[in-house]
Amino acid sequence: MILRKGDTGDEVALLQRRLTRAGFPTPETHVFDHATESAVMAFQKACGLVIDGVVGNKTLAAQLAGFAMSEHLTDADLANAAHTLGVPIAAIRAVNEVESRGEGFLPDGRPVILFERHVFYKRLKARGFDVDALAAKYPNIVSPTAGGYMGKAAEYTRLAIAERIDADAAHESASWGAFQIMGYHWQALEYSSVADFVARMQRSEGDHLDAFVRFIAADTALLSALKARKWAAFSKGYNGPDYARNLYDVKLARAYERYADMTTPAAPTKAAA
Repeated sequence: MILRKGDTGDEVALLQRRLTRAGFPTPETHVFDHATESAVMAFQKACGLVIDGVVGNKTLAAQLAGFAMSEHLTDADLANAAHTLGVPIAAIRAVNEVESRGEGFLPDGRPVILFERHVFYKRLKARGFDVDALAAKYPNIVSPTAGGYMGKAAEYTRLAIAERIDADAAHESASWGAFQIMGYHWQALEYSSVADFVARMQRSEGDHLDAFVRFIAADTALLSALKARKWAAFSKGYNGPDYARNLYDVKLARAYERYADMTTPAAPTKAAA
């Protein structure tokens, strides 16, 4: 894939997001304009690449390598989350292992999402759209029932169609990042807008964990369950009534015990005593 000045589309928008995250702020216009070319050239200069303003394989590889170093969770992130919520770090490690869905980002640098067509149906209906007409035209995007999932990068294809109907409602109707926090929670979690929430989700897994911490802190029942290590109650509140089918509570309990053992000092031997 090669991108250069004059190109347009979602790949250009993704490039612009990557440049911004790499420290070269670029407006997300979907157009490879002069500002984007200038940012690409500045990035290439910083990386010691040929400075031509054209995004080829070497420039793309340099971007992805930089993101791999900066976007993943660190021990400091986990420790800060445990301190903020007032729980043992073993509890946060357990939740991170079981409840986060693996990597928070796709290989192309975009945050993992899952678009929920039934949520989009409700958000559009509240905005006064003729949702039944839209459901007839876009059954995989607008529907009173859940489903239509395509998974991984293909979820962005669904999101792009939804964005053309109503961008804010579309972003509110997807779950984002490693911990799959729904976009419509943005206000309750004290983000300034859904656009602010999405921008944070595009930045790092540390931001994904921060959204999770805000989500738990805003729900007293979930926070109490986590503090007491009542894994069934926590799993039901976080995953819904189907939690038992996937053994989330059992997995959390086992993970917590394993991490707690790792952080508990060994008892002294008789000889040492």
